[in-house]
Amino acid sequence: MPRFRIKKLNNIDPSGLALFGPEYTVSAEEKDPGGILVRSAQVDTDSYQSLLAVARAGAGVNNITVEKATAKGICVFNAPGANA
Repeated sequence: MPRFRIKKLNNIDPSGLALFGPEYTVSAEEKDPGGILVRSAQVDTDSYQSLLAVARAGAGVNNITVEKATAKGICVFNAPGANA
């Protein structure tokens, strides 16, 4: 049974999504995620009550409200080259 809810805001390659095990639910429709996967979409971390982490596939985090996330203890990280 899934324990972790992940919202994807952009298309993510199926081979990358396959790395998530059965304990994860990954969906563009997730309303209250614990994590977000994003490539280029804007992310306002104030919009999600249960958010713990935002993962950016690519370089930089300028599309994420990092200061708001930091104030709430939300981890923001990127993976340069993961969008190639």
